[in-house]
Amino acid sequence: MRKIKYKKGRKLQPYNLEYTGIHKKNESEMQLFVYGDLDLAEYEDFEVSDLSKYINNQKSNWLNIHGLNDIEVVKEIGAYFNLDNFMLTDILNTSRRTKLEEQPDVLFFNIKSLLPAGNSDNISVEQISFLIKDGVLISFQEKRSDFFTHIRERIRTHSGLVRTKKVDYLLFILLDAIMENFYITIENEEDKVEELINLSKKSIDPLTLEHIEKHRDNFNFLKRSIIPLRDSLYEIKSMKDDNVFDGIAFESFSFFSRLHQKSFELLEQIEADMGSLESASNFYFAAQTHKMNEIMKTLTIVSAIFIPLTFIVGVYGMNFKFMPELEYRNGYYIIIGVMVFIGIAMIFYFKKRKWF
Repeated sequence: MRKIKYKKGRKLQPYNLEYTGIHKKNESEMQLFVYGDLDLAEYEDFEVSDLSKYINNQKSNWLNIHGLNDIEVVKEIGAYFNLDNFMLTDILNTSRRTKLEEQPDVLFFNIKSLLPAGNSDNISVEQISFLIKDGVLISFQEKRSDFFTHIRERIRTHSGLVRTKKVDYLLFILLDAIMENFYITIENEEDKVEELINLSKKSIDPLTLEHIEKHRDNFNFLKRSIIPLRDSLYEIKSMKDDNVFDGIAFESFSFFSRLHQKSFELLEQIEADMGSLESASNFYFAAQTHKMNEIMKTLTIVSAIFIPLTFIVGVYGMNFKFMPELEYRNGYYIIIGVMVFIGIAMIFYFKKRKWF
């Protein structure tokens, strides 16, 4: 899991743009879809200055940017669409939490997309930002990924409703695709938690507890990522009651209500999974305590058996001159026999009482 680190004394000024993510070697690439119910145009490998030739405000436009390392491209896009520099700062500063900003002519939304990181227990994090302005949806991704591949194919093949709707519906299906990544991540965590629960019943290896705590951290991180998303989706759902941004059609609010409901489902699932982890942790400590009790019980039984034997040995180790038993020819064998008898009798007694 990539943790957000804040540096003391370091302030990013709105006019001093700086990309704070880890994908600093990725070049910026742009892709533009201009579509309607009857036609589609797709553009790649163009300059920001060419947008005026391609964007059609009578249709739906989706401008997608891969890679944020080229600050000049981000500045040019901001200048072309007359975007607030504070928004550009939020796009480039990947340490910010999920947020929604509503202005009369623009809607800004950024979100954290989470996926399992390979074969490790870590979670891969990527910030994705969206802007809607004048019939154009702009999406900013830190790197090229396949989050939206199926959506591009739906646009190309005219599958579903996307070509018949405006960019507000496109925003809905893009957010829905990102939220599906949360389900994938949670399902992956659940599989590993189930393995840990089974392992905790068989082993009290300290590494088991370490893995339990690692996944507990992962679930806490997921929870911290979903809560601001839930709040932002509620704000979008509530936009129909205000008069600030009017770029979302009234019938589209029901779609965002579904996403809002999904965020509750995700949080409920995380709470249930954290409960399972807590049970695994408790079982681990209970098993460890039980094993320690078994060890102490065994040691106590062994000690109890040897207490009378030690007493006998102590008595006959005093070496007094006038001890009548010392004159017996078979005294040694008699004492050994008595000690063996006492030991066997105590073992039989403990066994009968089911003390072991």
